[in-house]
Amino acid sequence: MSVTRGTVSGAGPGPLPGGPAEILAALGRSWQWMLASAAATLVPGVVVLVWPDTTLHVLAVLVGLYLLVTGVIRFVGVFGRDEQGERLPGLLLAVLFVPAGVLCLRNPLQTVAALSLIVGVVWLVSGMLTLFTALASRDLPHRGVVIGAALLAVVAGIVVLALPAESARALTRLLGLWLVLLGLVEAAVALAWRSALSRAGVTGTPRGPARTG
Repeated sequence: MSVTRGTVSGAGPGPLPGGPAEILAALGRSWQWMLASAAATLVPGVVVLVWPDTTLHVLAVLVGLYLLVTGVIRFVGVFGRDEQGERLPGLLLAVLFVPAGVLCLRNPLQTVAALSLIVGVVWLVSGMLTLFTALASRDLPHRGVVIGAALLAVVAGIVVLALPAESARALTRLLGLWLVLLGLVEAAVALAWRSALSRAGVTGTPRGPARTG
């Protein structure tokens, strides 16, 4: 889960996107796309918290859809990066999220232990990749917020892996809480990126923000 963005400096008016890659790049650099990522995390979290008696099957479907949608969002975000070193973590996350979502949707794997393992590994790896990217990008706007988001994802992954829930109800509460927290942090990063763009007076397409799970 988590997001990092590249520098706003040097951004200026650029050509309107023409090809598919340019369109995806412009989309991946927008704060609205980041906010969509936050919504994809926050909404399932709210749903499972207000519906604590959901069955394991429904929980697996919700988590699977969350992972699939987030994987697609991460993939599009890769096009918004200019540096090759920033693209690799995003691509790895997209590859991680999509198969994990498919696994959650498979009936044979719908057990509490399997679901906890999949989500815990995804959050742990995504948090570590985000932390690495944030620490490596010295000019990253709101770097402290991004690092905090990465650490939160790492802690979420460790908690889910170290304290596996024994029932669907317990797992629902645990995953719902972490999804809401991660979604709120992602929304804060999206609004911070919007503020950075506004202060910089960016009217065109800014330099690609580095984004990782």
